[in-house]
Amino acid sequence: MKKIAVIGTGIMGSGMVLNYLKHGYEVFVWNRSSDKLRTLLEKGAIEMPTPKTCAEKADIVFEVTADDRSSRNVWESPDGILAGAKSDTVLISSATLSLGWVLELARLCASKGFTYFDMPLTGGRSGAENGRLIFLVGGDEKKLESLTSDLSPVSEKVWYFGNAGSGTGAKLLLNMLQAIHLKGFGEAMRIAEKNAMDIEKIGAFLSERPGGTTTQFAFRDYLNPPKTPNFSLQWAFKDIAYAKQLADAEETPLLDTTLHVFKEAVAEGNGEKDWSCVIRPPQ
Repeated sequence: MKKIAVIGTGIMGSGMVLNYLKHGYEVFVWNRSSDKLRTLLEKGAIEMPTPKTCAEKADIVFEVTADDRSSRNVWESPDGILAGAKSDTVLISSATLSLGWVLELARLCASKGFTYFDMPLTGGRSGAENGRLIFLVGGDEKKLESLTSDLSPVSEKVWYFGNAGSGTGAKLLLNMLQAIHLKGFGEAMRIAEKNAMDIEKIGAFLSERPGGTTTQFAFRDYLNPPKTPNFSLQWAFKDIAYAKQLADAEETPLLDTTLHVFKEAVAEGNGEKDWSCVIRPPQ
């Protein structure tokens, strides 16, 4: 059985660690804030002092950090993943990062002879906790086939999109579209309230129409705002900002408007709240 390392143990990373442990894997972990590791260590995870020492121990390394800056640090620093990886170590970025950094990292790994995949995740807190994440993958398809059994403990589906970077592109488009939908749903609900419509019936009806999955989640959070974030506003803003970079010179009026709304909401101090807070205007 292969040894796993998880670098970054937030919502997604910690869920992955616990599910690998449940399936009997030996799991090495590192997180910038070691106090967040307590529960994982109690379940059997092994804390390492640096990303480098994690990579030295593991056959498969997952990086699940917050953004480009933190990702670059855990890969390229003297105590980073690349400094400790072996020639046969499989290296995976499962954070949602900018396409530019992912392509740079892919080239760097290739120059060193490492197998690298960009493999961002979707499925949220529930998917992470229940081992039902969805991987969006870019990289060598034949090498990906050899990973199938080692991805199954934490995932329900693997989407392969093509060369390195294509998984990241898919994830940025997904989060962009969901953010636009979320903001649009909030506007629809406010119009319904203003016109004294039955909110329960309107929400149930819209949830059954095209786009229903996102609407169902939005309506759930509209009625009962999450006390514990499933996906924080600050990271949603980061992702749609990366999507705007992806668009380059393409005109994106819906994305631009949504990006502005999210930027203002973060500036107002809502960054650590669930991203569904944009559905409702400030009280």
